[in-house]
Amino acid sequence: QVQLVESGGGLVQPGGSLRLSCAASGFIFSNYGMAWYRQAPGKEREMVAGISSSGIRTNYADFVKGRFTISRDNTKNTVYLQMNSLKPEDTAIYYCNCRIGGVSEWGQGTQVTVSG
Repeated sequence: QVQLVESGGGLVQPGGSLRLSCAASGFIFSNYGMAWYRQAPGKEREMVAGISSSGIRTNYADFVKGRFTISRDNTKNTVYLQMNSLKPEDTAIYYCNCRIGGVSEWGQGTQVTVSG
C-alpha cells in the first residue's frame, strides 16, 4: 500500500535551516506530483510547496517563496523540502502528500519548531 514517511523535523532557532525528507513506497513515485503541507496548532492544514512528477515544475505558497525549496530524487523515491530563514510562524507539523486515483495520501507528519 501507499506509504509516505517524513523525517528531518526538529527544533531550530529563528533564521536557521532544516531539510525535510519524505520517503515514498507502494506506488510508481516518478508518475506523480508531490506536495508538502503544514498544520499549525489551531489552524487549518495549508499547502506549502508542490512539485511535478519530473521535478521540472514547482510552486510555492507566498509565505515561503524565496525561503523554501522543494525537490525530488526519483531514483530514491524521495521528496525534500529545504527550509531556510525559518521564522517562529513556520512552527507546524509538516506533511508529505500525493494524490493517487483521486485519493489524497498523507504521511504521519514531522514536527518543526522554530523558537529561540
